[in-house]
Amino acid sequence: MSRRRPLFPASRSLALGGFALSALAAAPAFAEEAAALDSGDTAWMLTSSALVLMMTLPGLALFYAGLVRAKNSLSLFMQCLASAGIAGVLWVLVGYSLAFDTGNAFIGGLGKVGLQGITPDSLSGTIPEYVFVMFQAMFAIITPALMIGAFAERMRFGPFVAFITLWLLLVYCPLAHMVWGGGYLAEIGALDFAGGLVVHMSSGFSALVAALYLGKRRGFGRDPMPPHNLPFTVLGAALLWVGWFGFNAGSALAANGVAALAFITTSTAASAALLVWLAIEWLHRGKPTVLGAATAAVAGLVAVTPACAFITPLGALAVGAGVSVLSYAAVTLLKPALGYDDSLDVFGVHGIGGAWGALATGLFLADFALVDGVSRGAQIWIQTKSIVFTAIFAPLATLAILFLLRALFGSLRADDEAEFVGLDLAEHSESAYEFGTASGTATGHMMAVSPAPVPVPATAKV
Repeated sequence: MSRRRPLFPASRSLALGGFALSALAAAPAFAEEAAALDSGDTAWMLTSSALVLMMTLPGLALFYAGLVRAKNSLSLFMQCLASAGIAGVLWVLVGYSLAFDTGNAFIGGLGKVGLQGITPDSLSGTIPEYVFVMFQAMFAIITPALMIGAFAERMRFGPFVAFITLWLLLVYCPLAHMVWGGGYLAEIGALDFAGGLVVHMSSGFSALVAALYLGKRRGFGRDPMPPHNLPFTVLGAALLWVGWFGFNAGSALAANGVAALAFITTSTAASAALLVWLAIEWLHRGKPTVLGAATAAVAGLVAVTPACAFITPLGALAVGAGVSVLSYAAVTLLKPALGYDDSLDVFGVHGIGGAWGALATGLFLADFALVDGVSRGAQIWIQTKSIVFTAIFAPLATLAILFLLRALFGSLRADDEAEFVGLDLAEHSESAYEFGTASGTATGHMMAVSPAPVPVPATAKV
């Protein structure tokens, strides 16, 4: 039986650490009090599930598509769509069971494969278990999709599909079980309310490994690669901000005071991050940018995710300010210094931001969230251990997946001609923007549907 730690004293709330009521079936002490279905909680969780899906489709898709060159923009939409399809099917077939069924310290069992044993009358806390399954499915969809930005514009679609499939089963599901399903990290007392470890660190660190393994984009550091549509990116960031209320406040799994706290800390941290980032950019570059503002908002949302129900609104200000300093340094100083090609700064925002948020959960832990017998210093040490574990487990597992796919597919990345033409045409035979005559001749850098082969220098294939 896994050990469950109350988020707040029982006299104040029935919520549990991590997803507040995520495994009541494994916690008989609480089950009797939470046996009745609550229509208000159910309505809120249905809404939250839809909000989290909106974060991927269209939020993340627009955010990422606007940041790449026009010839690759559709490929980002396609990869986000594919993530929704792959994760949506795998979660029902086996993912939910691996994450939330009773198992060992590192992975769940197979007792709920195909959602067997779950009926419309099955409850998870005060909501139908089917609703809980779908809420969790939305997290399973967006987490692998976050990685897309790091290796954007260079991975072939076939290997991408295989990569997302294996990564979901071998990285995401085990971490979800270890944190929210009563596994190893839950046992040591790690606090991760809505996914700093499970979602953002896992995807951010894994994305960096994938970007390094695939190598730099053709022309990186030599050719200009500016975002082709910043309004897309801002619109995507806005949708992410709105959807994040379902992501964080929905993780209370009830329409209650815990959800209200997560709601206000989520927006407060994003606002603080935006203002601090713009101030830093203004001082460092001379002008604040729209791209910086959009990036900062997302970074603030990332950082507050693990902490949102464990800190006060004032604590959220500190979390948001801190992530802007760290992520800005990672994006503008660390990446150029080391020379890696993390196309859309997934590591700098999600990897660094998720790690900071997990640590900040302990640093700014509110008095009402302290667990009996665990001091604030002890919680900081627990959070540090959980960060180190995630930063080792996720990249190593990702590297193993990439080696396996290399053996199966040979090259994982698009060849030079495909990169020159763009993945939209090379991988999907479509273009986001059609300019040309009726015969199909393109102008500018927008290529025709069937472009003539373009001679390009040969480079090593991954």
